[in-house]
Amino acid sequence: MQIIGLVDDVKEGPLDVPARAAMYVPLNQQPASHFSAVVRTSQAEESVLLTLTEVIHQLDPGLAISAGKTMLDRIHDSPAAYIRRSSAWLAGTFATVALVLAVVGLYGVISYSVSQRTREIGVRMALGAQSRSVHQLILKEAGRLIVTGISVGLICAVISATLMRSLLFGVDSWDLPTLLAVAATLGLCAFCAAYVPARRAASLDPMEVLRAEYPFTFSSYRKPIRICDTQSYFAPSK
Repeated sequence: MQIIGLVDDVKEGPLDVPARAAMYVPLNQQPASHFSAVVRTSQAEESVLLTLTEVIHQLDPGLAISAGKTMLDRIHDSPAAYIRRSSAWLAGTFATVALVLAVVGLYGVISYSVSQRTREIGVRMALGAQSRSVHQLILKEAGRLIVTGISVGLICAVISATLMRSLLFGVDSWDLPTLLAVAATLGLCAFCAAYVPARRAASLDPMEVLRAEYPFTFSSYRKPIRICDTQSYFAPSK
């Protein structure tokens, strides 16, 4: 046997299996009842399939052609891709639910914090604090929660991706752009969830807040005054 050349690794089997060693021999030396033809093109793949069928029939009209597919279709219909795609959809659904729960939870926490600090905010604004200061105060509190949550989430994501490395192919588990994109999306959604309570806190009327906190008027402290008879204190005149 004479070796006439070397080729790069070709993934001929399942996508999740490493490329195996292969040897190519001329068809005339080892005839087979069927064979596959792979064509690379820069044109539209569907149009090349029709042209390829016509060319093969011109070479030998007796050849039967079947299962003509583009490479993208073959990859899309493969069992390995179907299993990974189903797992990705399932994980994406759980991730979406988790994102919604996180946004609702953060909104609830910030709203509860604002409701508990209504008196403090009213006093601050009554003493001259601007609405922008109150707005920044609430967003700063939310920012600490967002940064802490995203940091812990990134650490857990890296650990989980390392454990799930066997479910990935062609993708690095330490994909930095994906992690940054997810962190930015979470931060943006969390900021929007915290913006509504912060805006509501900044629009509080200090007089309304203080009136609600101290519902007393001067009449509450007003006591009845007894007018005494002057004759009981002064002796009668002679």
